[in-house]
Amino acid sequence: MRKGISSELTEKQASQVSKLASMSDDEIDTSDIPEVLDWSGAKRGLLYRPTKQQITLRLDADVLAWFRATVPDGRGYQTEINRVLREHARRASGQGSIRTTSR
Repeated sequence: MRKGISSELTEKQASQVSKLASMSDDEIDTSDIPEVLDWSGAKRGLLYRPTKQQITLRLDADVLAWFRATVPDGRGYQTEINRVLREHARRASGQGSIRTTSR
């Protein structure tokens, strides 16, 4: 959970959710939401975040230094290593995705 964001609903929010849950789909006003008719540009799974597993990985010092140098302030280098490994695995497998488990 990000700082400053609570997973708890306020009383007002809980009341609104309860009210919506008791309504049929036809009763809910969706007039302010534009209808999407063309889904050809839609991308599936954009919000999917695979579960990460903490491991110990030995890397050559120069490889680690390179990854740390490629990201701002040395932050996010592990994410970049993961991205590069995922891309390599995707290409090596000849598939669009390397996921083998269902969500």
